[in-house]
Amino acid sequence: MSGPLLLVENLTKHYPLGAGFFKRPFSVVRAVENVSFSVDAGETLCIVGESGCGKSTVARLLMRLVDPTGGRVLIDRTDIAGLKKHELRVHRRRMQMVFQDPYSSLNPRLTAGQIITEPVENFERLSRKQRNALAADLLQKVGLAPEMTHRLPSELSGGQRQRLGIARALSLKPSLIIADEAVSALDVSVQAQILNLLVDLQQQMSLAFVFISHDLGVVEHIAHRVAVMYLGRIVELAPCEALFAKPVHPYTEALIAAAPVPDPTRVRLAVPVEGEVPSPINPPTGCAFHPRCPLAVERCRIEVPPLVPMADGRVVACHVRAPATESPAVAAKSGPVANSCA
Repeated sequence: MSGPLLLVENLTKHYPLGAGFFKRPFSVVRAVENVSFSVDAGETLCIVGESGCGKSTVARLLMRLVDPTGGRVLIDRTDIAGLKKHELRVHRRRMQMVFQDPYSSLNPRLTAGQIITEPVENFERLSRKQRNALAADLLQKVGLAPEMTHRLPSELSGGQRQRLGIARALSLKPSLIIADEAVSALDVSVQAQILNLLVDLQQQMSLAFVFISHDLGVVEHIAHRVAVMYLGRIVELAPCEALFAKPVHPYTEALIAAAPVPDPTRVRLAVPVEGEVPSPINPPTGCAFHPRCPLAVERCRIEVPPLVPMADGRVVACHVRAPATESPAVAAKSGPVANSCA
């Protein structure tokens, strides 16, 4: 089928806080605000940002573990955001999730074989022979011995449990896997093994990944494209190599500058970012990053920057680095806006 496997348009999620007269909420947490992106078959899109920026909420919205406030989530042109429970069940096999914590995401009372085959048995009946064959095959695919099929999660290490979680996700032969901080709870050496496993599985099965992470080293290793989120919005989306070679948005620049570098001779650009992340209950007007941005101009305090396409294929939401057409009202208040910043 032509077109992207996953298409997300203006995805929004607000959580109401309390209720007043006529059951109207006193205020809302703006967890995700007008997020749009696409993912092709066989592609990995990484979503990065500080804690609380809305990355994991996006993952749960894509899986319909929570219902969106607005927007569309299209899997092969079918909008699953508005489907009823019985209608959504048909599309559950297309998308699966690997969770962050391999210790709490597996049922401690089930064996490895039962954990792998349980999702399939929600859709079809399997004989004992079919269950055993499926469990053994998927255990081998994720680098575990078939003999582990009778072990409980408590008898496995953290890396083995995460491999088991991946095998469970693969059992329904999905087209899309959403990995929410899938390696953050593991040792560094085990992280590398799991990442290499995901890359191999993607090549073998043409899987698409939406990979949620705060570790830019992991992102640089696995991503084809990277979406940078700040306070519920995407501020930059670019091919991985282009983003790390030359970040455009000041927040992306600051994230990359703050990441540890294993090479002590490599000189990094120091980008000062002061202050705390604003509250999603009461976000700043205009660009949400402007209270911390060293490049902020008056327009940044007034107008939310749209995502503007750039010549190298990325999109950036920044009035200074990637200015869109200026409105007369803002122009009258702020005067001319520079096209770039040295």
